[in-house]
Amino acid sequence: MNITAIYGSPRRQGNTSRLLAAAVAGARSAGAYVTEVVLRDLKLSPCLEIYACRKDGRCAIRDDFHGLVEALLIADATILASPIFFYAVSAHTKIMMDRCQSLWVKKYWLDEQPLGQFDNPKPGLFIAVGASRGPRLFDGAQMSVKHFFDTFDTSLRHSLTYRGLDGADEILKHPEYLEEAKCAGIKLVGMV
Repeated sequence: MNITAIYGSPRRQGNTSRLLAAAVAGARSAGAYVTEVVLRDLKLSPCLEIYACRKDGRCAIRDDFHGLVEALLIADATILASPIFFYAVSAHTKIMMDRCQSLWVKKYWLDEQPLGQFDNPKPGLFIAVGASRGPRLFDGAQMSVKHFFDTFDTSLRHSLTYRGLDGADEILKHPEYLEEAKCAGIKLVGMV
């Protein structure tokens, strides 16, 4: 089993990254092979909306996106982690999501698959951390992640969302959150 884990935080050892590392450890303990992708280390252009992808469903921009999209397509499950900025995912994460417009074009325009319908979707897990305590803090991000996952036949099966965490080490005061993330990684393996 192959899981792709995407680190969408600009901080390497921040709250979001630590939670994802715990989920990855859980998945590995359950026997999964996990490919870890750190978005801040990739050279990714934003989508330029030139629609060259209408030809064959491939993005025409030459950068690290093509390796990333390959990891998403071959994965049996995906974990995405992002901090929340202004009630949305990080800029690194949003660039990746927007570039997957090419997958959407292939799936729904070129292959003419009925919108939102696919057999046996792969499971997806979303982990998000936000500093504020707003009751709808994660709503917009979760909707974006749901539709992003759909572009590569993945279903958002579970989300771990944590409010009131901002400083890089604040997650360490909540070992129960890290344990929950580890258990979610184990559970994700069981969903495949």
